[in-house]
Amino acid sequence: MAAYGRPNLRDLFDDSPTPHIAHPPRTHHRDFYLATDGSFHGNTGGLGVVIETRDGECVARLSVPDSVPDNNIAEYRALHFGLDVLAARTPSRSRVGVLVDHDELAANVNAAILDFETPDEPSPHRMSIPPSITNHWRGIQARVSGFHELRVARIESDRNPAHPLANAPEEYAHVNDECEQCLRPEPPADGDRRIPPPSRADRPASD
Repeated sequence: MAAYGRPNLRDLFDDSPTPHIAHPPRTHHRDFYLATDGSFHGNTGGLGVVIETRDGECVARLSVPDSVPDNNIAEYRALHFGLDVLAARTPSRSRVGVLVDHDELAANVNAAILDFETPDEPSPHRMSIPPSITNHWRGIQARVSGFHELRVARIESDRNPAHPLANAPEEYAHVNDECEQCLRPEPPADGDRRIPPPSRADRPASD
């Protein structure tokens, strides 16, 4: 079940835009879904991570205090952390849907993914990578390339299940004691063919 009475990550991903990438129906068939968030409050902050299977089963929830100098580092560090956890607890070559509430981060990761898919062609994308997160960006790229397929969707902060975990790590510290799980989602049923929302139904597939 999804935490905090919210929709599961699959539903949130299906209803959210993926910058640079159209959202054709087949992209809805992910094996795992990851939501991350990083918080920055003065000299303190936190990292929040939620991982679920496509069936809504919880794989991991983490709420970790962190000391960061700015919000950009917090957001990139949270995604890097979440991808590390996902890679450690899920089968290799999984199809992954990611949710973040940071526009630039979502756009940069999706642009990098498209560039991976066409390495011999000049990149049409202009990515803006803050110098302060260079090491985390390299780590994110390395993790992304290890999954069979990955897309990042942009979600509002108040709908992101990782948001409260990142913003109140002292309050949600108990989630770190939950049993670690390495779950394999059930194979999708033949009839599990979701239709994309009308706002994306007519978009050409670039995936």
